[in-house]
Amino acid sequence: MNEKFASDEAMPKNIPPYVSKERSRHGQVRYYFRRKHGKRIRLPDLYDKAFDEAYMRALKWGAKKPAKAAPVDSRSLEWLIRQYRTSATYTALSAATRKQRDNIFKHVIDGAGKEPFKAITRKHIVEGRDRRKDTPSQAGNFIKAMRGLFQWAIESDLVESDPTANVARLKTPKSSGFPAWTEEELLKYEAHWPLGTKERVWLDVLLYTGLRRGDAARLGRQHVRNGIATIKTDKTGTEVTIPILSTLQRTIDAGPTGDLHFIVGASGRPMTKEAFGNAFRNACRDAGVQKSAHGLRKIAATRAAEAGATVAELEAMFGWNGGRMASLYTKTANRRRLSLRGWSETSGDGSPAP
Repeated sequence: MNEKFASDEAMPKNIPPYVSKERSRHGQVRYYFRRKHGKRIRLPDLYDKAFDEAYMRALKWGAKKPAKAAPVDSRSLEWLIRQYRTSATYTALSAATRKQRDNIFKHVIDGAGKEPFKAITRKHIVEGRDRRKDTPSQAGNFIKAMRGLFQWAIESDLVESDPTANVARLKTPKSSGFPAWTEEELLKYEAHWPLGTKERVWLDVLLYTGLRRGDAARLGRQHVRNGIATIKTDKTGTEVTIPILSTLQRTIDAGPTGDLHFIVGASGRPMTKEAFGNAFRNACRDAGVQKSAHGLRKIAATRAAEAGATVAELEAMFGWNGGRMASLYTKTANRRRLSLRGWSETSGDGSPAP
């Protein structure tokens, strides 16, 4: 008999407090120290000479109380931001908007968190905007975040005026944004990634639902009833209803997909919005297509508009509000339709048809 196991059986040793004994899938016994919800610490074997010393060290470390954070001055901008972030007004914002504003507030606190919030003036807001002039979109988001903060502060009787009032956003160069895919690029991607590949699932879920990449990555069988998918969009909180077209259903059936997510990564696990965006971009490059996930949303909207979808229908399909985005697509589709109709009524030499 092994001498170590013989001595273990002759002199059994009790497991001390806060120590758990676990067995790995390979049958190896391991010991861990953990006090309540504290850090989990790996310990040597119970019968190892180093166990007692390691246990006492972990016991001493685990008894240390975390240092208390310094109190925040209730007159400071940091305090105001903290109060705002716990308000019903803030929690009612979409998760994407909160994440964006949390990042902005972090930088604001780092730079001016100790300043009295009642001393913040329009000049401070303009200076904050202009520091972000190289990225006009970030400058605009900064103004939106600070405006939301101070409008809530006015409603809560914490300030009397809004320093963001009449602060204009920086003008950005006109851009059509992410370019839409062409039909030729779709064929090129499909030829490179046939049915039965996860990359084909990625394309068809994006193309035939019109969802943004984050919502597409969340979509799964739990959202589908009787061939119709219903999902609340992350960006606006708008519920959209999408029929699972036969083309998309064929792709889903061919897989691979997950249990609760149609879109999965190499391990068969769901992906975050960011991870999916990067993976899809790589799949596009492998297929020789220099486009993005958002460009598929554009071609889906273009197809719908050219098929005659109205502004109201486009808003319902893509989760838009206000008519602005939907009108862009219907106007373009109508101009194309009217142009083709006009030329069809004109003779080859340019003179009006008889």
